[in-house]
Amino acid sequence: MDLGFLLQALIPSRNSVAVLLIFFAYLAIAGSILPGKLVPGVTLQDGSRLYYRCNGLRALLLLVGLLGIGSKMNFVSPTVISNRGLELLSTTFIFSFLTMVVLYAAGCRSCSKGSSLKPHITGNLIHDWWYGIQLNPQFMGIDLKFFFVRAGMMGWLIINLSVLAKSVQDGSLSQSMILYQLFCAFYILDYFVHEEYMTSTWDIIAERLGFMLVFGDLVWIPFTFSIQGWWLLNNKVELTTATAIANCFVFLIGYLVFRGANKQKHIFKQNPKALIWGKPPKVVGGKLLASGYWGIARHSNYLGDLLLALSFSLPCGLSSPIPYFYPIYLFILLVWRERRDEARCAEKYKDIWAEYCRLVPWRIFPYLY
Repeated sequence: MDLGFLLQALIPSRNSVAVLLIFFAYLAIAGSILPGKLVPGVTLQDGSRLYYRCNGLRALLLLVGLLGIGSKMNFVSPTVISNRGLELLSTTFIFSFLTMVVLYAAGCRSCSKGSSLKPHITGNLIHDWWYGIQLNPQFMGIDLKFFFVRAGMMGWLIINLSVLAKSVQDGSLSQSMILYQLFCAFYILDYFVHEEYMTSTWDIIAERLGFMLVFGDLVWIPFTFSIQGWWLLNNKVELTTATAIANCFVFLIGYLVFRGANKQKHIFKQNPKALIWGKPPKVVGGKLLASGYWGIARHSNYLGDLLLALSFSLPCGLSSPIPYFYPIYLFILLVWRERRDEARCAEKYKDIWAEYCRLVPWRIFPYLY
């Protein structure tokens, strides 16, 4: 692919803008009208709390069904995304940038004293742009932080399905592509089955909505997490049976650790006395869970996430580092995030955190780190 072709392919078109706007409009409407469990968020500093309608699974299944019907009736091509991947990438990036301009301007002008919309301005433009000014900005009653992460996860699956359709159309469907698609589809569907757990994550609870989250949710998640699928479209990989089975084990172990750790944390926040692995939980200072996965490593969910990311790349073989961009990037991100988490927790919990670190000395990798 020469530079001229690449630059031409990156230029947004009317079609790519239409695809993106229709996608966002669908998510806004479906998220507002479809039934779903109303989950209370954490209590904020001012005593208020947001409520999240967790109907993402219904919205996703309905979207896939509508796209399937539209494809069958020739209303929409199943390869519309895989044929315009770079266009959609640049269009989404521009949309993310413009969205952040609006969020930054609105945050600077806000006079709200509430925790959700109170502006946090440091005076450092780069810092405020990257980390955001407001905790929970909304648009027409839609919580944008929750909306964007939902859009990113759904977008990842829709891109993957379009890549799968193109591989079928081109006659290049392989065992590697099937494994990759199955792992990702299971992971994304499971995310939406347990969507309410997202309401107790650090991103939702404490991160302000800045370019880091807007770009990360709308651009980074769907377009970089799907690199393996794009790569397999043009590279054929033959896996042995033993390799495929080993890959499945990596995925299974990663899933059990990731989902189990997040579930234990969520249940503990809802009911601190709930049993963990059939036993009463060990709690440090009445606040920090030191049982189950959280008694093995202080960020055990990150270990599960890294194993899952690795399992998405292993179907691509070892001939190129390109499909391993996601797990390598995720490793760097999670170590950086773990350091941020540790500093914040040390400041917040003080002696309680020191005691927890003494009981659970490992950060992410037991006996290694």
